[in-house]
Amino acid sequence: MRIGEGEGQKTKIILNVLVCAVALYGVSTKDFTQQRTSMFENLMIDFFAPIQKSVTYIQGSFTSVFDDYIANVNASKDNEKLKMRISDLGSQIFSFREMELENKRLKKLLDFGEELPYKKVLAQVVARDASSDFRVLRINKGLVDGLKLQATVVTGEGLVGFIYRLTDHFADVLTILDPNNRVDALVKRVRAHGIVEGDSDRQCLMKYVKRTDPIILNDRILTSGLGNLYPKGILIGKVSRIERESYGMTQDITILPSVNFGKLEEVIVLVAESNKKKDLEWDALDSNTEGKVK
Repeated sequence: MRIGEGEGQKTKIILNVLVCAVALYGVSTKDFTQQRTSMFENLMIDFFAPIQKSVTYIQGSFTSVFDDYIANVNASKDNEKLKMRISDLGSQIFSFREMELENKRLKKLLDFGEELPYKKVLAQVVARDASSDFRVLRINKGLVDGLKLQATVVTGEGLVGFIYRLTDHFADVLTILDPNNRVDALVKRVRAHGIVEGDSDRQCLMKYVKRTDPIILNDRILTSGLGNLYPKGILIGKVSRIERESYGMTQDITILPSVNFGKLEEVIVLVAESNKKKDLEWDALDSNTEGKVK
């Protein structure tokens, strides 16, 4: 019995060695480039290929969406920066245009009345009296700038009014639209005289003009220089309406001011230079008058 069992074990060992040798030979001689799949492998490939395709598609779509999201975020940030830059450039262009318009207005103001023997002080309008329909203006110059009470205020378009209240750094201007402001004026074409007073409708009225004076529409009205308040020859406005009654000695004339008070931004104050010679003459006359009275 032991002899048979020993022979059986030897046989098994020999067979195992032969199988291993054949297997090693098969592996060493196998052509992997032309491997033929089994039926089981074909089933597995057919089963998992669509899943792999879907997974690959989902992965690619997610990557594309993520890349697009990052790109959109970056583009959005760039757009915000560009919008801010465009806004800044627009503000600069607006500022440059405002400066250009202001320079044109200032040049026109400075060119106005070069022949007038007055010191010219440029001022800006900083406030309007809304309760009186722009009949009072406040400017940003005062006593420290050389302004005086009753100094004439003008623009390049014409007469604005006069200074009736004054502080160190500000002044209030009573415009020709105020009924309390009366200007001795004349009609340029026919040299007819009258008194211009302010009206509540942003217009002026010229009163005490003789009924026989041939005034027509669009006649220009100028300051006459009488009254020692306004210089002669400053434009006030033009005739927009004429009322002649069948009786009476005068005619009522409505004047449209040449100055657009609603858009007024800068003005020029005409400050009269002191005339020492004239002051001495007036002092001498006062002295003589007092001597005669005594």
